[in-house]
Amino acid sequence: MALSSMLSSPAVQAAPAPAAMVAPFTGLKSASAFPVIRKSNEDITSLSSNGGRVQCMQVWPPVGKKKFETLSYLLPLSPESLAKEVDYLLRMGWIPCLEFELEKGFVYRENHKSPGYYDGRYWTMWKLPMFGCTDSAQVLKELEEAKKAYPHSFIRIIGFDNKHQVQCISFIAYKPPGF
Repeated sequence: MALSSMLSSPAVQAAPAPAAMVAPFTGLKSASAFPVIRKSNEDITSLSSNGGRVQCMQVWPPVGKKKFETLSYLLPLSPESLAKEVDYLLRMGWIPCLEFELEKGFVYRENHKSPGYYDGRYWTMWKLPMFGCTDSAQVLKELEEAKKAYPHSFIRIIGFDNKHQVQCISFIAYKPPGF
C-alpha cells in the first residue's frame, strides 16, 4: 500500500502526544481569576499605567519633530559629548567620515512611491574618509570647517568598518538653525 493512501485512510489513528510535549492552547482564562484594583479618579497621573513603575510616559510627538538618525531623541550633543562619541568610534577601529545634506536631512518619499524606496538616504561626503585619524579633535575640526562652509545644512558623523565594508555608526552632529 502506498504511503499517500495510508495517510488518507480513516483506519490510521494518530498516536497520542508524548507526556513531555506542551499542552494545547485551551483558550483565554476567565477575567475573574485576576485581581481587580480600583483607584480613585482624583489623581490624573494614576489613571493609566504601562504595568510597571513608570506611569503616563510621554511618547515622541509626531508633528513638528522629525527624527534624524541615532541619538536624535536627545538634546543637541555638546562638543564634549561629540568628542566622546568620536572617541568610541575610533576605539572600535572604525574610520570617521563627515557627510552633509543641504535640503531635508531625513528620509522622505518624493520621486518614487514603491515600497522600500526612499529619497534622502544618500548624503554628500565632506572631503574623504579620515583614514589614519587617531584623535577626536581632528574630526571636530573638520566638523567646524563643514559648518562654516555649509551653515544651513545637516551634518552627520559616520563610522565605517573597512574590514566588513559596512557603516557601523551614524549620528547628527549639527542641525541648521530652526531645527
